[in-house]
Amino acid sequence: MADKDHFKNTTISGQMPEELSIPLQALWHDGKGDWKTAHDLIDHLDDRVAAHVHAYLHRKEGDLWNAGYWYKRAGKPVPDQSLEEEWEELVQLYLSTT
Repeated sequence: MADKDHFKNTTISGQMPEELSIPLQALWHDGKGDWKTAHDLIDHLDDRVAAHVHAYLHRKEGDLWNAGYWYKRAGKPVPDQSLEEEWEELVQLYLSTT
């Protein structure tokens, strides 16, 4: 996977890139507008990366208490940027670490 712009374009084309980590798969589904599939993928995972994506998903859902819980589990502050900006930052961050 080259970069977040390419990743974002794949959500438009509907062709999920191969060999994405589960957190990136969740972000991909969320980018396509499928919050439920994104949440179902990440909900059972326990590591900090999954907690970070899980937090974002609950923030997007509007469940700020639950989002705060997951940001704390991820060791991350609750962001004050837009959801779109956070999605792009998460994609960029986790593309660069995989």
